Amino acid sequence: MSSDRIQTGLWIAFGLALLWLLYLLSPILAPFLLAAILAYICNPLAERLAAHGLPRVVAVLLIIVALTLAFVGLLLIIVPLLQDEAIRMIERAPDAVDALNNQLVPWLREHFGIRLRLDAASLRKLINDNLANLQGLGMHLLTSLKIGGAVIIGIVTTLLLVPVVLFYLLLDWNKLIARIDAGIPRDWHAKTVAITRDIDAVLSEFLRGQLLVMLALAAYYSIALSIAGLPSALPVGILTGMLIFIPYLGFGLGFVLALMVAALQFEGFAPVVAVLVVYGIGQLIESFLLTPYLVGDRIGLHPLAVLFALMAFGQLFGFTGVLIALPLSAALLIGLREVRALYLASRIYRGKTPNIET
Repeated sequence: MSSDRIQTGLWIAFGLALLWLLYLLSPILAPFLLAAILAYICNPLAERLAAHGLPRVVAVLLIIVALTLAFVGLLLIIVPLLQDEAIRMIERAPDAVDALNNQLVPWLREHFGIRLRLDAASLRKLINDNLANLQGLGMHLLTSLKIGGAVIIGIVTTLLLVPVVLFYLLLDWNKLIARIDAGIPRDWHAKTVAITRDIDAVLSEFLRGQLLVMLALAAYYSIALSIAGLPSALPVGILTGMLIFIPYLGFGLGFVLALMVAALQFEGFAPVVAVLVVYGIGQLIESFLLTPYLVGDRIGLHPLAVLFALMAFGQLFGFTGVLIALPLSAALLIGLREVRALYLASRIYRGKTPNIET
């Protein structure tokens, strides 16, 4: 067996061992991977700030403070409004049942012979008896979480570790890249660097472009739903924009949530039609304007491939798998391009007959 085959076998074994180690350590890797992704995205900004004469450590601290303020601001905006909207939806649920009994049930009985009757009185009594106990329910849930405190500990650990790891990664990013580059075998260096640059081009353009799409759509849906008179337009719009990162599923969840809020206003079909118009225009803006110009069709990561990667890696590695899904998908995409190029240049594809140009 030649030395090249032995070396190839060793690298394959190393890759499989790395995947197995990733599977074993997936419960604790989430904050490190999340910090690495944020460092990858924010490093160009740190480079620009440093190029303008700002010390690297100061630039990194400014970026971390900005990200922290943005995260806390989103929580302060979304959580209270969603809580109020949830209570409002619970309070209006009996009225929704009455509306179904008065409109939908007669239609079903007339056209399909379906006899159905929803008990709105029992639902209203149940809500009235328990609505005042929501605070007690929250305390009970908090007590339950204390019993299984691993959940709270995991969340707190992640929130505390991410900024710390992000600080050191951003501060030493160029040194880390230089050390990795120095460890690549010299015979493979040129090809490895070329492939790595292709992966970086695919991944960086996708992530940064998708981030701009998310921010633009969050602003659009918040403003458009507010103009349409939808209650809690701001949290619904922000959630829809942020969830756009998950192809199809994110848009669907935001759309269903907005429809539920509109339907529970009991002001006829006007709010529902307004939501349909807002989300229809939003889908057109995303598909024909934002995604082509900000993300680009040349990336090659099809939305279905992104959705499958997120679900598959999430199933295998949990939240850690969701974090590594896109980087591994980009690497796999570049790998498949290299394999395809080798196949098209091989004698298996080209055959033994020489290619005679006329």
